[in-house]
Amino acid sequence: MSAIQNLHSFHPFADASQGDDLLPAGTEDYMHIRIQQRNGKKTLTAVQGIADKKKLGKAFKKTLAYNGAVIEHPAYGDGIQLQGDQRKNIGQFLVAIGLATDDQLKVHGF
Repeated sequence: MSAIQNLHSFHPFADASQGDDLLPAGTEDYMHIRIQQRNGKKTLTAVQGIADKKKLGKAFKKTLAYNGAVIEHPAYGDGIQLQGDQRKNIGQFLVAIGLATDDQLKVHGF
């Protein structure tokens, strides 16, 4: 009689519950700029990966005249949400003030 060795239960996503240790080195340093379609032509721009959200939100409002808010997104975490498609302008602003380099910015969207 042969012994069956494959009767132990195995959870396929057990490594994923260990945390962010599996991410490649340096991925936590990225700033993500995403766009979300609302209704019709209206869009929202979300910026994640920023340390001081309130000060930067005020700078966006004063310098660039964008209306926005600090939000907690369930999938992407804390960030700043701005009205309209501001991906290009926000990226240029973050590079201009020295908060990020071109390599640290990840722009997502259609």
